[in-house]
Amino acid sequence: MKSCETLNGIGTRSSLLWTYTFQPTGGRSTKKNPKIIELSKTLNALPIFEERPDAEKFRNPNGVATKLSNFLPFDENYKGKGLDHNSKLDKELFQEFRTQKPRLHKIAQQIKLVVSNSDLKELIEAIEEDDESRDDSVLEGQILYRLHKVRERERKIVQRKKDQALAQSGKLICEACEFVFADFYGPLGVGFIECHHRVPLSQFKVEKRTALDDLALVCSNCHRMLHKKIDALSIEDLKMLVRYPR
Repeated sequence: MKSCETLNGIGTRSSLLWTYTFQPTGGRSTKKNPKIIELSKTLNALPIFEERPDAEKFRNPNGVATKLSNFLPFDENYKGKGLDHNSKLDKELFQEFRTQKPRLHKIAQQIKLVVSNSDLKELIEAIEEDDESRDDSVLEGQILYRLHKVRERERKIVQRKKDQALAQSGKLICEACEFVFADFYGPLGVGFIECHHRVPLSQFKVEKRTALDDLALVCSNCHRMLHKKIDALSIEDLKMLVRYPR
């Protein structure tokens, strides 16, 4: 993935719609199609929409059917015209997942699992927005992104990761740039470091518990850089950038 914006685009609206689009049994993209109605309910149940300009029309079956029709111009097998109200991101993602349908299906299934998990929905609702997830065009992609942030803030596993690092080296060292808050800030920085979840968003599993090896300890700056290219930049990649800046 090229950026967090592109990655967020594989979120709810795109992944669920395309999973439907690529299914040969999906049927016609009309507001009366039972699958379109079901998809509309799923989109509305996601824990990310604080503001709904028009609650009655918001992600309703007609709107979902229209969005599906926006993808038709990119489908070389479709003989009609489709709708013109599509975006560059729509085209990029349609073309990317044209040959990766199983991966896309897995992403969609994970998003659907969030809807059925009331405890997880509550945790995701509590996660704040940041600079990488404010764009309304990728809003629904925040489900996987916010889930990522939920996982890397689980207190017990984060504390275990810190305890492990302290037992091994006696310090909390950024795994990318080797910054130590306690060395720079003195007592104020003792015990402080952030935790990053290594698993790419596209491989996230709602039902999987976080393991110590899934986490990496990083400073705040490195953590922001990792989130900026969240599905393309690994800890190891960032470490190389720090050592050999371009």
